[in-house]
Amino acid sequence: METQELDGALRRAGHRVTTPRRAVWEVIRDADAHLTAEEIAGLVQSEDPGINVSSVYRTLALLNELGLIRESSLGPSASHWEMAHPDQQFHLRCTSCGGVEHHGGDIVEQVREHLRGEHRFDATAIDLVVSGTCARCS
Repeated sequence: METQELDGALRRAGHRVTTPRRAVWEVIRDADAHLTAEEIAGLVQSEDPGINVSSVYRTLALLNELGLIRESSLGPSASHWEMAHPDQQFHLRCTSCGGVEHHGGDIVEQVREHLRGEHRFDATAIDLVVSGTCARCS
């Protein structure tokens, strides 16, 4: 999603387009990794020192609420942020190097069907993280 699409999404939801919102969006959009809020704040402030950390946190919450970004708990440390992606993608997290990869497949849909059929639970979102050792670290 490009910046002008972000602007449209914010306006449709009744929110203003602001410099901090664009800055946070661009950092996450351009990242080739999952970033913590602290990492995002550091990158935003390196581009614009006038943007305070509280603006970054509020923006993360808003963009998450709008479904534009996604928060994932990828281990014992802080939450990580990334562009929103379908539930059918899941995370493989290496406990040695800390790398995270997205993978697709039908496993998430199988979990959703199991929950619906066996537990009468309708999952609205599934964030599946599998921890182990990647091929590079094995």
